[in-house]
Amino acid sequence: MVKIDPFEVDHWILTRHARAKHSLAHSYCASLSINDLQSYSGGSNDVNTSWASLLSKPMGYGPMQGSEDLRSKISNLYSDKSSEDLPIDNIVTTPGASLANFLVLFALLGPGDHVVVQYPTYQQLYSLPASVGADVSLWKAKENEGWRLDLEELKQLIKPNTKMIVINNPVNPTGAAIPRMALEAIVEIAKERSIIIFSDEVYYPLFHSIESTDRELPPSILSLGYENTIATSSLSKTYSLPGFRLGWIASRNPSYIDTCVNARSYALITVSQVDEPLASLALGAPTVQNLINRNLALSRHNVEVVQSFIDRNSTISEWVRPVGGPIGFIKFTKSGRPVDDAEFCTRLLDKKGVLLVPGKKCFGDGYDYQGYVRLGFGVRTEDLEAALDALQRFLDEDYAGVPVV
Repeated sequence: MVKIDPFEVDHWILTRHARAKHSLAHSYCASLSINDLQSYSGGSNDVNTSWASLLSKPMGYGPMQGSEDLRSKISNLYSDKSSEDLPIDNIVTTPGASLANFLVLFALLGPGDHVVVQYPTYQQLYSLPASVGADVSLWKAKENEGWRLDLEELKQLIKPNTKMIVINNPVNPTGAAIPRMALEAIVEIAKERSIIIFSDEVYYPLFHSIESTDRELPPSILSLGYENTIATSSLSKTYSLPGFRLGWIASRNPSYIDTCVNARSYALITVSQVDEPLASLALGAPTVQNLINRNLALSRHNVEVVQSFIDRNSTISEWVRPVGGPIGFIKFTKSGRPVDDAEFCTRLLDKKGVLLVPGKKCFGDGYDYQGYVRLGFGVRTEDLEAALDALQRFLDEDYAGVPVV
């Protein structure tokens, strides 16, 4: 039997969400309805037309790798002047990014392989390689240097059997970004040994605090001219449509897609034929850019709201201000010592009904990231402000009783 570690972040949210009056535990921008898509479609009648078409469409399996129309629109997401267009045959759709990640790691790794995984990050990205028998080394970001990744350390972590480097950009849970120059350096390091670079880009291109003209604005890993690259993403985070359950795997190397498609065949045949046409609508012009612009504006405003909260409580809280994704990693201390973050989150939920995610339990290995909590600020601004007001009352009334580590 394969041993898989408990998926801490999902278990934490699943077992507590029903009790929350204010949830800041989720990591996506405020979700939209199908009707909402109409207002982002530039005034066209595409939503009604697509829905009417769906009602009369025979519900067969559909194309194995996903509809050509949808994969063409996914390919457009990776189009830029610096790289060739991504062929649609180098894309396969999946029910969400979680399964996309699962397929990449399950299909391409096994016993005898070594993997270097950026850390902290989404637990799936390091627990799954370990579960299939791979040797995992954690490439720890420097929290006292703005969550910077040390490229010299990466070189030291690489072994003769290193098969894959796993990154997440923007980063869950910190909201940090791996800048262009660092990505280019990672590619050069990987090229020396033909190592696969797998990038979870579920928050790409939601870089709310980096100017579009900044030379260090991160591109997709697929844009850097290296064949052995894989990217995954979905409609859940950046596009506010998690209920569509539509993700994808894209690669410059068609053999990786073939391997993932084969593995996918053991688990499912095709993606829902209701989800795919609606996803194609969401990723079409001008809707896709309007959705990105909506969530950039929401994130830019809400990150300021959280920053003001941290400034008011600067003696006990701090963060490296996030630059991408609607998430941040906040550290709470008492007299310079980190609080017990799980106990902090438990008491906060019990006393004030606010749900946060504890860092050590859900994103830490051993004693890493004590005192940290992940806060999702992608909710509607009024909901964020209400949650932070309740959190402030907890700090004023109950924080003194929270134990330190």
